[in-house]
Amino acid sequence: MTGVQSPHDLVVLVADKNMEFAVKGILGRTQALGIQELMPVVHVHPEKDPGCLLRGHEFLSLFRNQYAHALIMLDFEGSGQEETGRESLELEIEKRLSQSGWGDRAAAIVIGPELEMWVWSDSPQVDAVLGWQGKNPDLRSWLKAKGLLQEGEAKPERPKEAMELALRAARKPRSSALYLQLARQVSMARCVDPAFLKLKTILQAWFPL
Repeated sequence: MTGVQSPHDLVVLVADKNMEFAVKGILGRTQALGIQELMPVVHVHPEKDPGCLLRGHEFLSLFRNQYAHALIMLDFEGSGQEETGRESLELEIEKRLSQSGWGDRAAAIVIGPELEMWVWSDSPQVDAVLGWQGKNPDLRSWLKAKGLLQEGEAKPERPKEAMELALRAARKPRSSALYLQLARQVSMARCVDPAFLKLKTILQAWFPL
């Protein structure tokens, strides 16, 4: 980081508005993440997931002397390269970031299959935010009855589809604000999704208490 002037700690490039709100909510929970207070700035790539994957390094190259660290975040599904492994895409992006001037100060998070995988927790806050609080059957029973959640599984195989159908059944409009609510309220402690764990590990390395 020698010679880098960084008025902001972190710049994040994401694929869409839902991810922007989710990331802002997550990064605001510094105590739960085990990191110091941050001043993050989040941008949305106009070309969504493929833009983040293929041209995110170009977008962020403009900011490499203004920020201490950078992140690119996108969904695996929708990236246009689903035949490649999630981790391989992360390495591909990180190589481009490094070569564009960030060195080892930047990283990539590819969420498989998509952001909504982080939504599905057994926290009662999920039911409340999605409009299922106090309903009978409860949300998880309804998901199982609809074939959206298999017995013994913690999360739906198609998380985005499950969320959309659950909101529709509860007659609750879908909005990016829901992702902010979920990110602020749902416990992070039990999330074992590989992409989320990578995000947490990177943030703890960059911004230790």
